[in-house]
Amino acid sequence: MVRFKNRYITVEITSPLIPENKPLALKSKIFHDTVLDKIQQLHGDFGISAVRTGFLTKYCNENTRIAILRSRHGPHKFVTSSLPFITKIGKLDVSLRTLHIGATLKHSFKYILKHQRNYLDSMWSKLKTDEERKTLEAAVMDFTKTDVSINIQNIA
Repeated sequence: MVRFKNRYITVEITSPLIPENKPLALKSKIFHDTVLDKIQQLHGDFGISAVRTGFLTKYCNENTRIAILRSRHGPHKFVTSSLPFITKIGKLDVSLRTLHIGATLKHSFKYILKHQRNYLDSMWSKLKTDEERKTLEAAVMDFTKTDVSINIQNIA
């Protein structure tokens, strides 16, 4: 039996119109379809047919603006080369930045955990009340929106 290798692409989504402390109104299905449309536009039928098998949006957090895409090894290059050219997701103006490309979802979550802790530390001083801090920490460290059950405590 043949084993298919996957690559997990961690992406940061930024929008110049929405402040950093506000969550994006972003659905993973719209993000997924936008990426596929851009691959079709840039790489044609060959690119989209190579990528479509095994392509998923595994994680999308509106608060921290981070998403994880899963693609098969090889066609993941079509995905990574198309991401910088995405300027709109739905009606929202965005720019995408690839943060990490990993071979396993566990390593991608390790990277996100480290990245979100740094984000939390930078935002911590801007908040005034303890309640705001607890709300932000709960939103930033929320990994429950994934399709994969991974014990985050084992990662840290």
